[in-house]
Amino acid sequence: MARRKNNSPVREIFINSTMAETRIAILEGDTLVELFVELPDNERMVGDIHLGRVVNVVKGMRAAFIDIGQKQDAFLHFSDIGDNLAEYSAYIDLDSVIKDKSRRTKRPIPVEGQEILVQIIKEPISKKGSRITTELSIPGRFFVLVPNSDMIGVSKKVVSIAEKRRLKHLGRTICPKGFGLIIRTVAAGKDETLLRQDLANLLKTWRQIENKLKTLRPPSLVFKDVGMASSVIRDLFTTDIKRVVVDSQKQYKETVRYMRDIAPQLVNRVELYKEQRPLFDAYNIESEIEKSLSRKVWTRSGGYILFDHTEALVAIDVNSGKFIGRGTHDENSLRINLEAGREIARQLRLRDIGGIIVIDFIDMIDPANRKKLYDEFCKELRSDRAQSSVSTISEFGLIEMTRERIRPSLMHTYSDPCPICNGTGRINSKSTILTQIERSLSRIKAEGKERNIRLKVNPEVATFLDAGLRSHIRRLMWRHWVKIEVEADDNCALDEFNIFSKKTGKAINI
Repeated sequence: MARRKNNSPVREIFINSTMAETRIAILEGDTLVELFVELPDNERMVGDIHLGRVVNVVKGMRAAFIDIGQKQDAFLHFSDIGDNLAEYSAYIDLDSVIKDKSRRTKRPIPVEGQEILVQIIKEPISKKGSRITTELSIPGRFFVLVPNSDMIGVSKKVVSIAEKRRLKHLGRTICPKGFGLIIRTVAAGKDETLLRQDLANLLKTWRQIENKLKTLRPPSLVFKDVGMASSVIRDLFTTDIKRVVVDSQKQYKETVRYMRDIAPQLVNRVELYKEQRPLFDAYNIESEIEKSLSRKVWTRSGGYILFDHTEALVAIDVNSGKFIGRGTHDENSLRINLEAGREIARQLRLRDIGGIIVIDFIDMIDPANRKKLYDEFCKELRSDRAQSSVSTISEFGLIEMTRERIRPSLMHTYSDPCPICNGTGRINSKSTILTQIERSLSRIKAEGKERNIRLKVNPEVATFLDAGLRSHIRRLMWRHWVKIEVEADDNCALDEFNIFSKKTGKAINI
């Protein structure tokens, strides 16, 4: 693995653009650690500002549902309502805002029919709409502008105390009244002229939003944040990025143009890939993506990890697999668990798994080994930009954690639930189907109307029913005294069957 002088791995960004999608891969050394995918019908929404209308307020959930023009109404939790909501009354109807008596802060609560200005903080996932907030922010290269605020904050990743003081003082000096600033990590070491220019661009954007609001009616898109490629470049392209490789002439020109505006000194690190071999194949990224979509991931020593997604959480199971150790049970288990912990931390970033996560490590008796595993896992998570909260290892060997969810995981982006098994991963066995068919025949016999029927089933099931001299279908006919004609139908799912009357040709509903 390639490393810099400070022993941290070299970071590179690869952008692959096709007609169907844009993919951005981030490599640390030779290892794929993050992947962003944008489809034409599923563009990045985080950061977009909408003028919406309140359609429902559910005080029991402490939330409101807002129509912002998407398929599902957006979800606004009361905790995401800023204290400065009334500041927008010059542009939208806030006369009907009421106060929540149960809260000491007396934070305003929207009412049905009210117009409201909101920003998307989490994209829609499955049947859930976008999560939104009324606390708006406009991101730039060096600053995040926060309208209707007086806060000046500096990124925690700026480690120099002197530089933090300088940036905070500069922020207070240049920020106009009525605005707050969050100063980003990349602002460290930059001169005042460059920082003032970024702030001027952000203020210009906000003035455009204000002017646009005067003519819009809900639901309307007020501000569209930059596309996924530009947002990744803006947020991640710092001096520790060795290069950005792009395989599309159009995307290359857009990236260079964007870089000239925000960081001209880094333009020479943008490269256009011109080879015939696909970019992601050339750097072994494609094979890593295929692994990231697999339910099972092997570790170096022969152990493996299983990833199972449920409606409420993601369950991750660590198994010893092919590993044969020479030490004690605890020593062997610790080695497998440490390898698995590092790989799980990488997979969480790569698959962009969010929400509640439960990890079932191999049991270890020694508390010192449990602590070592916990500390190592938490250490690996520090390189993750998403926030997470991790519990200590329980007596059952489980780690429970939450990870910030901003957009759908890679699995939801790349796949749809199976229409046959409805996402369970399992279907009824042939024996179960036979039992279901027999129940249906019993109901038909009880009605006493049909003695001659046609049974449509999947070809595999048809073979199963007709196999042998004493086939299942013959036994069914003798038992229920019904003549059955089996018809193989490729359109039938493996666990589906349909019964028709031979006399009328109509389906028999049972």
